[in-house]
Amino acid sequence: MAGTFKFELISPERILMTVDADQVRLPGADGDFTVLAGHSPVIANLRPGTLDVKSGNDSTRIFVRSGFADVQPDGLTVLAKGAVEVAELSGSRLAAEIEAAETALKGAKDDEARRFAHGAVEELKALGGTGGKGH
Repeated sequence: MAGTFKFELISPERILMTVDADQVRLPGADGDFTVLAGHSPVIANLRPGTLDVKSGNDSTRIFVRSGFADVQPDGLTVLAKGAVEVAELSGSRLAAEIEAAETALKGAKDDEARRFAHGAVEELKALGGTGGKGH
């Protein structure tokens, strides 16, 4: 189905991105999925991972710590617990994100929290090893 849809990425602090997107790939808790215009309504839990946003000739990769996706035929809203553009993840910023994820892993109180925290650590380390170009 051709066309665009409104994509919004929202953190607890502010709206991080609003764009007319062609497609967005999301790290769903039960597996990655891609949203296109006209997608069936879905509410999905997101695991730590990378959002890939395509809008025209532009492509943006964003690491999200976790959150929820509200998919509608004419739009997608992601409520993220934290998000940072992959292009900004290098050096001390990446090290701080990895450290925060490792701290969350050590403090995880149940299997789901451990799984999400472990996924965040692995995803961030992979992004560091590829210079943000992985996946």
